[in-house]
Amino acid sequence: MIIGSNLLRFDSIQSTNTKALMLIRNEDIPEGTVVFTGFQTAGRGQAGNTWESEKGKNLLLSIILYPESVSPENQFIISMTISLGISDLIDKYHPGCKIKWPNDIYLNDKKIAGILIENSISGSILKSSVAGIGLNINQVNFPPNIPNAGSLKQITGKEFDTEVLLKELLSELDKRYKLMLYGDRESIRREYISKLYRLNEWSRYRSAGSAFKGRITNISDEGHLIIENHGGKMMTFSFKEVDYLS
Repeated sequence: MIIGSNLLRFDSIQSTNTKALMLIRNEDIPEGTVVFTGFQTAGRGQAGNTWESEKGKNLLLSIILYPESVSPENQFIISMTISLGISDLIDKYHPGCKIKWPNDIYLNDKKIAGILIENSISGSILKSSVAGIGLNINQVNFPPNIPNAGSLKQITGKEFDTEVLLKELLSELDKRYKLMLYGDRESIRREYISKLYRLNEWSRYRSAGSAFKGRITNISDEGHLIIENHGGKMMTFSFKEVDYLS
């Protein structure tokens, strides 16, 4: 077992990603080490956003990885791998979850998980990667500033044992990570694309201040989102260059 071979628990912590990055800088930390907490005082999300969670209700963790076989230009494979590992767990309890590009996990049009990947690159080598995960399990009330949030309990009506789900999540992530290291990376890419939220559905988007209709068709090798507009033009977007509209 790689992911979960070393589990560091904290009752409360500023941010699991911040702690994991500090450990990498200051100590010889084995690959697969998991920083886990019941509560974050300053949880971080994508693009400087915060991640809010009730104490003890959800899974909050960061995984330390050393994927040096992955080239920097292909680093999005790590996001794909982690996204699929989380999806594997969720589908066991409620099939049908989707991945909203780049790496939010949606179930019944509700965001139930978010991922923050922070990579360290030295020259042509991806030295380390910290994969932060927030997975909503038993929380049912969310702040009004995040109206699209959901949880497994909210959707299924069932209370879950977070300790059991933590073990299962680490097991699923470990399987996916080993596939990325030693197996067929193209199969990871294909499966990730097949689970994309709004794949091949005509929907509304906004880019550079203008709204348009399009459908998600693919992901580039670098992990950029490809959307076809009604005129048949294929448009490629980097992170934060396009917004999903209702």
